[in-house]
Amino acid sequence: MTAEAALLAQFTALDTAAVSDALDQCGLPPGQGGLRPMWGRPKVAGFARTIELEPLAGEHGGAHVLTGTIAESGPTDVIVIANGGRTDVSSWGGIVSVGASVRGVRGVITDGACRDVGQARELDFPVYARAQVPVTARGRVRQKSSGEPVAIGGVTVHPGDVVLADEGGVVVIPRERAGDVLKAAQAVADREAAIEAEVRAGVPLPDAMRDARLAGTEAR
Repeated sequence: MTAEAALLAQFTALDTAAVSDALDQCGLPPGQGGLRPMWGRPKVAGFARTIELEPLAGEHGGAHVLTGTIAESGPTDVIVIANGGRTDVSSWGGIVSVGASVRGVRGVITDGACRDVGQARELDFPVYARAQVPVTARGRVRQKSSGEPVAIGGVTVHPGDVVLADEGGVVVIPRERAGDVLKAAQAVADREAAIEAEVRAGVPLPDAMRDARLAGTEAR
């Protein structure tokens, strides 16, 4: 297993809540809600392939939005689309789900709406979005950039950042801080597992769930 694959596997073993707590501890922007799985309860971790869309009045010319980035993406990638949270027009659909699935892409996170969710579900392709809408992107949005930093709900995503998404939300881990955040998140998960075990064993909740313990600052 490559170092990159191992890193993604370790993040996949965590949940977004633990990683969000770790981001807080590392002084980085925490996770965000509102970007939900459009089918089932998938979890994806991958390296960001970024796209930014913007409004368009008129018809598209040439290749459809998204297609060039998808064609360059692969099995360690997650497509991240910035569309300003728009929910009146789709920024992801069925044919691009097919194209991404063929390339082995792990999933897509779009700060906007999507359509053709049934097709994505049949492909077992994870899609996270703000909403579903049947309205086509053609004539309504165009691609502003690809492979550049983008803003998703106030968090900046750089190409190659680690993104983790599950039913709890989405977290973005700067690539250069991935090791620090991973270590902190694993410690959070271990502490919370120990607290849960104590509570299930009958330890009173106030005794088990102390703020200093949760924060990892309690003296041993």
